[in-house]
Amino acid sequence: MSANDRKGAASTAAPAPTSPAQIRNVVLVGHSGAGKTTLFEHLVAAAVPGYRPKDDGDERSIGLQVAALQVGDTTVNLIDTPGYADFLGELRAGLRAADAALFVVSSADGIDAATAQLWQECEVVGMPRGIVVTKLENGRTAFEDTLERCREAFGDCQPLYLPVAGEDGSTIVATLALLSQNVYDSSGDELAVVEATPEQRGTIEDARGALMEAIITESEDDTLLDRYLEGEQVELDVVIGDLKKAVAAGTFFPVIPISAHTGAGLTELFELFTECFPTPDRHELRAVTTLDGEPTEALNGDPSGPLVAEVVKTATDPYVGRVSVVRVFNGTLRPDDVVHVSGHPSTFAGKDVEGHPDHDSDERVGSLSAPLGDDNRPKKVAVAGDIVTVAKLAHAETGDTLSSKETPVVVEPWLLPDPLLPVAIHPVAKADEDKLAAALQRVVAEDVTMRMEHNAETHQVVLWTMGQAHVDVLLARLKDRYGVSVEAEPLRVAMRETFVAPVRVQGRHVKQSGGHGQFAVCHVEIEPLERGAGFEFVDKVVGGSVPRQFIPSVEKGVRAQMEKGTLAGYPMVDIRVTLVDGKAHSVDSSDMAFQTAGALALKEATSESTVTLLEPVEAVDIAVADDYVGAVMGDLSTRRGRVIGTEPAGAGRTVVHAEVPAQELTRYAIDLRSVSHGTGSFTRELLRYEPLPAHLAKAHLSSS
Repeated sequence: MSANDRKGAASTAAPAPTSPAQIRNVVLVGHSGAGKTTLFEHLVAAAVPGYRPKDDGDERSIGLQVAALQVGDTTVNLIDTPGYADFLGELRAGLRAADAALFVVSSADGIDAATAQLWQECEVVGMPRGIVVTKLENGRTAFEDTLERCREAFGDCQPLYLPVAGEDGSTIVATLALLSQNVYDSSGDELAVVEATPEQRGTIEDARGALMEAIITESEDDTLLDRYLEGEQVELDVVIGDLKKAVAAGTFFPVIPISAHTGAGLTELFELFTECFPTPDRHELRAVTTLDGEPTEALNGDPSGPLVAEVVKTATDPYVGRVSVVRVFNGTLRPDDVVHVSGHPSTFAGKDVEGHPDHDSDERVGSLSAPLGDDNRPKKVAVAGDIVTVAKLAHAETGDTLSSKETPVVVEPWLLPDPLLPVAIHPVAKADEDKLAAALQRVVAEDVTMRMEHNAETHQVVLWTMGQAHVDVLLARLKDRYGVSVEAEPLRVAMRETFVAPVRVQGRHVKQSGGHGQFAVCHVEIEPLERGAGFEFVDKVVGGSVPRQFIPSVEKGVRAQMEKGTLAGYPMVDIRVTLVDGKAHSVDSSDMAFQTAGALALKEATSESTVTLLEPVEAVDIAVADDYVGAVMGDLSTRRGRVIGTEPAGAGRTVVHAEVPAQELTRYAIDLRSVSHGTGSFTRELLRYEPLPAHLAKAHLSSS
């Protein structure tokens, strides 16, 4: 869009709904390349004077976009989400902010397993859904084939319109309305609604009966279907009324063909949004608690009630600072209001979340804007159900709750899988180390699907991400937005060391360099213990060869050396050290000398035949579509994994329980997606440490 185009679009007055009844929140979902962003741009252009859609090119949306559109008397908050699995957080945020979902299906590419799985998730929560079919270059035949694939993946769904191809047969220029039996012609400069030709009426009649029967089946009038099947004429107004109720209730799923470039189907989509999709006050709202976790009264979407809102996206603008996209669930949000900002991720995660500490603060709301893609238009208030951009909430993070400072509450956050692809990074320039820390804090606040870890054992900064594309975006953001260039480095897995054979050694620390010297000798026996036993220190000194006051010093020195390791620098575990003898000097012996002798004894006993490496083994639970269970289990065997068992997870899914070495899981987030065709997800939890196979230990030590 040119600067003039943007200025014209941004100058359009912002929608100003005064009640939830005037609002519809719709999210576009589907796999990458289905045409969501193209559709989003053309819908915005159709509703906003002066807005010209961006060129298609190869650009794909990797972030959540919102456009507040005025369609007649209704405000449609249209939400575009990325199709890449790596940006699941943006998708979940879009679903959270919306009250209905429009699944975008490409006729050219079909429906992938991940999209079918997302449909099932929407089914579970009862979210109303519609389907739009894009890329219909092959006209009606392509639409019928795609409709059949939709039914295979989603279940029963019915077209409200059929596509009409232009003279060249490669573009869609109109749609046939099956209920009204009119033609919506977009071939001219403006949409024309005309009567169907006799040939088109025949096409309509062939498909209209199944649609009518499906709608009437959802009617609250139990006798209506019988009357219809007996040949009674049912008034169109009754059928349309039943259609609206069924779509809003999430029990009927309309299909609409579109061509974003010719405009065919866009008006029909807007009609679906405004007439059939539910108002925000019909959306079941999340549980709300006090700051102490006590339940509160259920929200009813009342604009005059106490404020409850949620930050669904956070970004940093170089001129404005932090900008938050907020969905208002209850009450009314106004500029200059003082609101309470609550973020309690540990309460719902059951543990502290590094980079996302619990926080509470009172903040003054900055200016409000109605979002329009990359632009914003000033707005006076945001009532319950609305989505608005808020400036200058300095401490608000994605997922935080905004509420009245008099009665602060917390909204249960949306569920997200853990980021499971780790990448270790370091700044390219030494001077960027301080800048990196500050930049990472901002990035973590914006992105709830990223976790930052400062690993004290490997001394690496590790970003836990959703996938390689997520990694690439994060590194580019650090460079472009915050001026910090970073590089990825090999991830080091924190191992352990232990003894595998008993050994008896002497730790001797004797130094004399003039003046007060150092003298300490200790004889120790070291033996391995079973996994998880920890450390034992045994005193078997007789005859006072080691004075009693220095025996704890030997133990202290041994413990200190165990923390540092002796073979490869990893902590040592599961050993028993027995002090059996030693020597002391009346003048030169000291606490520090015996600490040093104890540490030296451990070093002296270390060799590749007495000490081995232990690798972490994790309990892994993989949820995957039934069709890919065999492929997942085969892949686990190549990772030295042990399958413990499987169990059904409902809706054609299975959970595979396995034990897998942690270093075999560093890229598993990417590999599982490939093996399972995007249907797999997994969790991991440290189980125990086991000896690293000899050939791998040798390779690891030689590369250290």
